[in-house]
Amino acid sequence: MKTVTVRVPGEVRRTLQQLAGASHRSMQSVLAQAVEEYRRRRVLDGTNAAYARLRSRPDLWAEEEGERRAWEATLSDDLKGER
Repeated sequence: MKTVTVRVPGEVRRTLQQLAGASHRSMQSVLAQAVEEYRRRRVLDGTNAAYARLRSRPDLWAEEEGERRAWEATLSDDLKGER
């Protein structure tokens, strides 16, 4: 795996060291997990913001709800055994 050097303030490095020590993991592993969790949070925040904009438009929100009802109907189409 290719690595790079990233400059962080001393306080951040100390926190990273403490987290790594407490979890018996490497600092790289803790940092990688933190970055992935931050990425996921940004995706969720973006999705939530998009739904908020959609919900602010009653006409579009009604259309969305109609699509959900249509898809929910497929959950009970009883396709057991079909492949």
